[in-house]
Amino acid sequence: MITIGLTGPSGAGKGMLSKILNKHGIPCLDTDLVSRRVCEAGMPCTLELARAFGDGIINADGTLDRKALARAVFLAEDKDSKTQKLNSITHRYILAEADKWLKKQADLGYMAAVVDAPVLFESGYNKKCDYIIGVLAKRETRIARIKARDSIDRELAEKRIAAQKDDVFFQENCSLVLYNDAGVQELESAALPYIEKLKLGVIPE
Repeated sequence: MITIGLTGPSGAGKGMLSKILNKHGIPCLDTDLVSRRVCEAGMPCTLELARAFGDGIINADGTLDRKALARAVFLAEDKDSKTQKLNSITHRYILAEADKWLKKQADLGYMAAVVDAPVLFESGYNKKCDYIIGVLAKRETRIARIKARDSIDRELAEKRIAAQKDDVFFQENCSLVLYNDAGVQELESAALPYIEKLKLGVIPE
């Protein structure tokens, strides 16, 4: 089975491509949803985060207080080391779930399956992928999408973009880059030739 990594910067609209891949018979795992599952009340990841960052990041009902965790990490004097610690904990649990999910898809007989991960490269999971698809979009398109999706102003949207990898990184490190500025039909048309090969277990050249 071909393991496909799907990634791209915030606002590029890779979720749209994930839906297209699913529609055409290639299953996709949304690691954002996995990250929420592994941080539910009483889960090993949640408990390990509490040991690392203090019980103040846990709500009274045992669930993770994400805002408190963000303050504990990103407002700390040693922000960089705290961020590294946070990622080392969460990535380990999320990627373990991705491994289990991929095995299940292989057992079900799929020839290809997708791990949709915004931090595919940062987590190191790109090394487990046979093929990596990056989704990009123009800066103004991304700003508009981020503002609408997260109900934030332009300044915050621009800061989010500035903190992420630029287009050149994805162009140089992905097997395929698709541009998502025009809409779902155009994206689907651009992706379809590659999807048809991947479904058959063939890596596109």
